[in-house]
Amino acid sequence: MTFIRTASMHFSPTRRALLTAAAGLAATSVAPLAARAQGASATAISGTVTLAGWSKPISEITNLLAEPDKGFFKAQGVNLVYLPGAGGGDAIRNLLSGQADVAFTDPGSFFMALDKGEKLRAIYDIYPQNVFNVVSLKSANITRPADLKGKRIGVYSLSSGTRQNLLVMLHQAGLTEADVEIVVTGVLNFAPLLQGQVDATAATDTGLLVGRKRGLGEVNVMQVSDTLNVSSDLFVVRESALPQKQALLRAFLKAYRDSAAWMIAHPEEAAQLAGKRALDGTDLAVNLEVIRLRNAASIASGGRPLGTIDIGLLQQAADAYHALGLIKQPIDIAAVVDTHLLPEA
Repeated sequence: MTFIRTASMHFSPTRRALLTAAAGLAATSVAPLAARAQGASATAISGTVTLAGWSKPISEITNLLAEPDKGFFKAQGVNLVYLPGAGGGDAIRNLLSGQADVAFTDPGSFFMALDKGEKLRAIYDIYPQNVFNVVSLKSANITRPADLKGKRIGVYSLSSGTRQNLLVMLHQAGLTEADVEIVVTGVLNFAPLLQGQVDATAATDTGLLVGRKRGLGEVNVMQVSDTLNVSSDLFVVRESALPQKQALLRAFLKAYRDSAAWMIAHPEEAAQLAGKRALDGTDLAVNLEVIRLRNAASIASGGRPLGTIDIGLLQQAADAYHALGLIKQPIDIAAVVDTHLLPEA
């Protein structure tokens, strides 16, 4: 597995940033060893898939980071390249610019790109459960979305799912982005909250978990799922890629599903590998909790196979984005979802 880092990426001055170079070197140096270990039994590489992520290589995507060790993608003839990003919108931009074949993005960023006329298709539901939230200190007395009016609110980036889901919560309370001050804090956004730089911060379940482990203390948490419980992330491709790369994309999805199933079945092993592969993976106990949260978010309701897209629920989300004014045009979800690439259960 290859990692691409771009000059435009901004790393916070934290332990995570200091580990970046070492992690990149490790990913490079172990790949030949993993390849030799898998030997001739692995399928010959038939093509490269560059996946544009919303994040740096962090523990919650350990099933992807484990590729040099587990070889799920190589077994399907796929050479996986991971392109880090700073939010779901960033992943979409990297897809549209031709730097990536697949975007790992949130539904809001997908909807907004479609609203601008981009020809995209969702092909896999990564996390059917909504994992976003808005967190504030007890002392701020923010207990409902309406209390956010006039407040400074942190988001990972302006192109992230944290911002998109925050906008949904604001609109539910009759507020707009103009009624608050949005502050870009990066992924490690609980330090600004504790330091009083923001009144509340939009985050995810895993971000909140790590924040609590690092002494966040008593907080109020408003779950976006209480407003709109829709998928947190999807795999999205350009419409033009479907006929051109059908077999390769199908192999990619099979490999991803296998990797997700492995992490669900073996969370302890995944936590150990996160310690070697993830920039934030130094605490194995935290790794395990983060991985368990992501495993839970990966499982669709009703016992449906991993990756199954609930078109009806996604349509409800698109309708809500339109009704709230977040997108200008209504979206027919059935026309922008392609399920024929999903592997058999």
